[in-house]
Amino acid sequence: MYLIMAFDKPDSEALRLETRPAHVEYVMAQGGMLLGGPFMSDDGTTMIGSMLVLDTQDRAVAEAFVENDPYNKAGLFSKVEVSRWSHLIGSLIDPNS
Repeated sequence: MYLIMAFDKPDSEALRLETRPAHVEYVMAQGGMLLGGPFMSDDGTTMIGSMLVLDTQDRAVAEAFVENDPYNKAGLFSKVEVSRWSHLIGSLIDPNS
């Protein structure tokens, strides 16, 4: 699995909100998406980044995911980290199911 952590540029909330429908559509259409969601500021309402876990053993797949993400194409991110990740503890229930 690969973990993608993407951090928004400062003061980019308007760009995130404008691009969010295309991003969500893109993410939902991808195979192998295990979980994901936005990083939130301490106020609990402002989105400041994204975290996604992809079910792939291929780094190139994770990097292509980031490259084609509408958020990335719009220039939202200041920094993106792609790391191999191993699930060890706990489980999550899909809030959309």
